[in-house]
Amino acid sequence: MNIYEINSIDKLICGNPYVGRGIVIGKSADGKKAVSVYFIMGRSANSRNRIFSEKDGAVFTEPFDASKVEDPSLIIYAAVRQYKNNLIVTNGDQTDTIYDGIKNGLSFTSALNSRKFEPDAPNFTPRISAMITFLDDDFTYQMSILKSIDSEGSDCARYTFSYPSKAGLGHFIHTYVTDGNPIPTFQGEPERVEIGNDIDEFTNTLWNSLDADNKISLYVRYTDLATGTINNRLINKMK
Repeated sequence: MNIYEINSIDKLICGNPYVGRGIVIGKSADGKKAVSVYFIMGRSANSRNRIFSEKDGAVFTEPFDASKVEDPSLIIYAAVRQYKNNLIVTNGDQTDTIYDGIKNGLSFTSALNSRKFEPDAPNFTPRISAMITFLDDDFTYQMSILKSIDSEGSDCARYTFSYPSKAGLGHFIHTYVTDGNPIPTFQGEPERVEIGNDIDEFTNTLWNSLDADNKISLYVRYTDLATGTINNRLINKMK
C-alpha cells in the first residue's frame, strides 16, 4: 500500500450510499487557491429537509420547509464562518465554538475541548471540524474529529491533524464509513485527495459522486491566495 497515494475524490465515494457529512481542505494544483468544501447527506425526512444558504460570506444550513422540522438542534447551524484570517468549516454548531474561542485567544484544539460527539445514540455522530489559517499569501490547516470512544458513548476520543498546504493535495474527513445500524464512524487519518484548478469540474465531480438518494447540499469555495478573491459554488438538491 502506498501511504502517499493521492486519490480522486470520486473513487473514494462513488458507490458508497452514506459517508454522511464531509469536509475537504486543500490547495489547487497550480498552488494559487485555498480550497474548502462542505457537504451533507441525510437518511431521515428531518435530515433531508435542508438547504445551504450563504449570507455575508458565512454558510448556514436551513430548513427547506420550516413546517416539517422535527428537531432543529443537530441539523440547523452555521457550517462556514471566518474570523480575521481563519476560515472555519464544521458539521455542527461547534463552528460557533471555534469562532468564539479563536476570538478570545484560544487555539483551534483548545476551543474544541469543550465539545464532544453528537448525542444521537446509538450512532454518536462525530463532530468534524477544520480551520484554514491564511498568512503571507499561503495557508496552513487543521482538521479535527471528536468521536465516541465506545459503543455506549461513555467518553470522547479527540483527534487533531495539522497540515502545511501543498499544491494539488487536499484532505477529506467525513462522519461515517458507510451506511449501517448503528452507522460506523470514520476511521483513521483524513484521506488524501486530488485538488484541481477548475472549481466547476471539482464541484461537479463531487456532487455527481455522492449517492443520489442521500445527498442534500454541497458548498465549494476557492480563495485566491494573492488577492483574497472568493469563488464559490452552492448546490441544493431541494430547490
